[in-house]
Amino acid sequence: MSPVDIDAIQQGQNKELMGADLAGLDLTGASLAQANLKGANLNGTILKQADLRANLRGVDMMGANLTEADLRNADLRGAILLEADTTNTSFAGAFLAGAVLSNLNLTSVDLRGADLRGANLAGCVLRNADLSSTNLAGADLSGADLEEATLSGAVLRGANLTNANLLCACLDNANFDGAMLEGTCLMGTPLAPE
Repeated sequence: MSPVDIDAIQQGQNKELMGADLAGLDLTGASLAQANLKGANLNGTILKQADLRANLRGVDMMGANLTEADLRNADLRGAILLEADTTNTSFAGAFLAGAVLSNLNLTSVDLRGADLRGANLAGCVLRNADLSSTNLAGADLSGADLEEATLSGAVLRGANLTNANLLCACLDNANFDGAMLEGTCLMGTPLAPE
């Protein structure tokens, strides 16, 4: 790939960034909506307040700063987001099937309607996160902290919630068919043992 024109990327003029190496760049506020970043390296990239409603399939975002980034409806299937800063980030409606998000702090993050089938969310902090109508079928949520999270209408069929914390989580109409709940804290929920 030819040298990266950071100004063109910032202004949303370069939409074809498939496989681009953007590791460590400061792309604060970049307009990347509709861009093709499939397989790009965004390892450690600063993407604060960036519009990332784009094709980010298989992208490496390890250690990226996604503070207040807009990832609504983005395609993040198979993406790696280890150690990313997701403070006030919106993933509403995003496609995160098979994504690796383990041990992230996703406190109060908007994941409404996201597709997280088979995603790795082991050890994530999802306190007060909104996971309404989210598809978490087959996802690994082992050891995740979902205290006071909203899971209304979420699909958790076959999800691994071993040793997860669902203290006072909102589970209205959530589907837990076949979910692994061994050691899971369910106090304050309709699933709590009597």
